[in-house]
Amino acid sequence: MKLHELKPAEGSRRERNRVGRGIGSGNGKTAGKGHKGQNARSGGGVRPGFEGGQNPLARRLPKRGFTNIHRKEYAVINLDALNRFDEGTEVTPELLIETGVVSKERAGIKVLAKGTVEKKLTVKAHKFSSAAKEAIEAAGGTTEVV
Repeated sequence: MKLHELKPAEGSRRERNRVGRGIGSGNGKTAGKGHKGQNARSGGGVRPGFEGGQNPLARRLPKRGFTNIHRKEYAVINLDALNRFDEGTEVTPELLIETGVVSKERAGIKVLAKGTVEKKLTVKAHKFSSAAKEAIEAAGGTTEVV
């Protein structure tokens, strides 16, 4: 196969419908917009969510709760993700980002206790769940809050 032989899959591309191009096209004259009315005008139509003056759904439904603008989102890492590191490694937030375990630090890194850790590691993170802390120490490692 060569570059000039490449073609899109059958039925994956559709020809654009050119409206207002004569009566024979089936979409001439009013160009599929019908006769007069708001939607037939240039720039016509209503904004999303508008229901013709009826109280819109977004206003009819009850509002509940609020969003805390001071909420801290932690980058979460589980114990089984620590097994990729060699025995005796000092696992820091920088190392976790560098190796691609987490994509970005966010408000900090929190270690949770899903899975098991089989190696003796020094783990430095911003937060630890109590079960994760116990599991790391049980494997002979140490935890340190950054």
